[in-house]
Amino acid sequence: MSTTAAPLTNRDRAVLRAVAAGRCRISPAGGALVVDGLYFADQFAGSRLTEAGLIAAASDTGSALLTASGRALIGTEAA
Repeated sequence: MSTTAAPLTNRDRAVLRAVAAGRCRISPAGGALVVDGLYFADQFAGSRLTEAGLIAAASDTGSALLTASGRALIGTEAA
């Protein structure tokens, strides 16, 4: 049995860019993604990108952070 990763959508890439810009948090209640203080309309984006290993929550603040894989995917340098 083989598995293939789903390709990233343009929306996913936009979320990764927002995370890179420091505009996102991951809500402790269910892992929902909060962008600019508002819950993101795609309720599964946060968990989907976390499970894909592209974003993670900072343990002390809940801020969403790009992982090394996330940074490589959108071509940003580590902050």
